[in-house]
Amino acid sequence: MVAAVLQGGTERFAELVRRYSPRLFATGRRYARREDEVEDLVQQIWVRAFQNLAKWRGDAPFEHWLMRIAVRVCYDQLRRHQRNREHTITELDSEETGWLEQHAVAEEDRGNDQAAARSLVTKALEQLSPPARLILTLLELEDRSVREISQLTGWSVPLVKVRAFRARAEMRRVLARLGMDKYL
Repeated sequence: MVAAVLQGGTERFAELVRRYSPRLFATGRRYARREDEVEDLVQQIWVRAFQNLAKWRGDAPFEHWLMRIAVRVCYDQLRRHQRNREHTITELDSEETGWLEQHAVAEEDRGNDQAAARSLVTKALEQLSPPARLILTLLELEDRSVREISQLTGWSVPLVKVRAFRARAEMRRVLARLGMDKYL
């Protein structure tokens, strides 16, 4: 299909979009909260993929190449968002506070408030720097290996490990700032 697109058959590109968009939307949702932001991310990924299609060498699956572009576009979006956001520490809402109190008291009831837990993790991730958020998302939420992250980002394996260490330290500082360290 890629060869057909490169030879001028741009209608074949629509097949690639249909095939790989669900995966790109799933990835985009890990980096953006609102659905319109996710749609913008996916569109940016496809634009960049189309513009750079001739650079795909074919020695790795197309999906790997596309996911590498996706991670880089998401990372760029995180950096832009980081530069433009206000640096305020939000207070936890009553649902999140309730989840923390329940988690600290009754460990067997953890599954009851998964939405509050997700919201809490999202708030903590939003306060991280873009590299830290990217590393923790790929490592912990997407459960990728250090080697996979290295391939997706273009960073060396040792650099991924260093950034993971720093990201976890940054997460601890954010959680302490939110006053959650006593619950974890």
